[in-house]
Order: sequence, then C-alpha cells, then structure tokens
Amino acid sequence: MIDGEEKLPIIRMYHVHKFYGPKKALTDISLEILENEFVLIGGASGAGKTTLLKLIYLGESATEGQVLVDGMNLSRVSRKQIPELRRKLGIIFQDYKLIPDKTAFENVALVLEAAGRHRRYIEKKVKSVLRIAGMDEKAAAFPASLSGGEQQRVAVARAIVGDPKIILADEPTGSLDPDSASKILALLNRYHQKGATLVIATHDQELIRNAGSRVIHLDRGRLDANP
Repeated sequence: MIDGEEKLPIIRMYHVHKFYGPKKALTDISLEILENEFVLIGGASGAGKTTLLKLIYLGESATEGQVLVDGMNLSRVSRKQIPELRRKLGIIFQDYKLIPDKTAFENVALVLEAAGRHRRYIEKKVKSVLRIAGMDEKAAAFPASLSGGEQQRVAVARAIVGDPKIILADEPTGSLDPDSASKILALLNRYHQKGATLVIATHDQELIRNAGSRVIHLDRGRLDANP
C-alpha cells in the first residue's frame, strides 16, 4: 500500500447476529476494516472472537445481517464461489490444523495445489516461504516431530504462501513461549507491511497493549465501546 493512498474498507459487517440454537454468539455487530489495516480483536474466552473470524471466511454464516469481504456479499455467495473467497484469505487456526501425515512442505504446498499452480512454481514458492518462516530445514518433517512454535510457523507459511489480501489469525500466539510468539508476530507483520490486511483475534493483553494497532473489543458477543 502506497503511503497517502486512500484506503477503502475490505471487510464490512452490518448488524450481524449469530445464533447457535438459543445461544447468542454475536449480537448486532457493525464494523469496517480497511485495506492494509492491522486490527486486533480482543476479548475474554467465549467473547465471540473465533465466531467473528469464521463469518469472514464462511466457516459459519451469519444468522442475520450482512458480511462483505473484498466486495463479495457473503450472504449471496454460492458453494461454488467459496474457493474464490478463500483464495483472498490466509487463515491461521488456533490449533494449527496441519495434516499429520504430510510434511511441512506438503502442508504448505496444498494451498497452491488447490489453486492449480504449476509444480515448478509450487516448489519454488513453498521453499521461499518456508525459508522466510525459518522452517526450511524442517521442510521434510511431519507435524508430530515439530514443537508448537514450529507448527505455528508452518501454519503461518501455509496462510501466506498464496499472497492473500487478508490474513486472519485466531490466537496465533496463545500457546507459545515469548520467543516463539515474537517470531510469529514478526512474520505476520512482514506481510502486513507488504500490503495484506491483518486481523488477529487474541486475549493476550500484552499483545493488545504493545501492538499499536486498532483494537475491536468484544464482550459476550457485543462490541464493547468502553473496554
């Protein structure tokens, strides 16, 4: 993103509600996140942070209201259009979600294989991203042999390998030691500086205090104007 260039909303939510049966997970959420913005979604466990991220990548659908992502109205997206949406996104899950019988290289390569990229391109790109993530020497390792921090770095590499417009991270440092957490945040910030919109859900108060970014606070599924 060029300094001084006008930034437009890339994620919009209008009066969004999410119910699981009688339980309210999100209540009347309206917000905008700009292109190339770095936003933290804060709140205690159970506040609705993960649910909000799921609505952005259509892991769940809103019960009421509208969610727009890079011009796509998600209430009107067909099943066939979901891959188009997901190609715009890099998603980092709290529990890594690496495939246990695939190596680090293979886990990252899956994103490009699904997009139909050429084998030579995949090999070059995955090697480059694993090197950036500091995992090039562990490319042939299976998830079970990696530490939590190493698995998370593979998960980040998988999220960024497709050069997404938006990176969504659910508690990316929640179970990591400070050194591993610092490496993950530095890696994510590198791609934010390259132009990606970065949205991190976290209950880590130190991260919230030190990030210097806008914080969207959730309290029991509602936007908290006075955190």
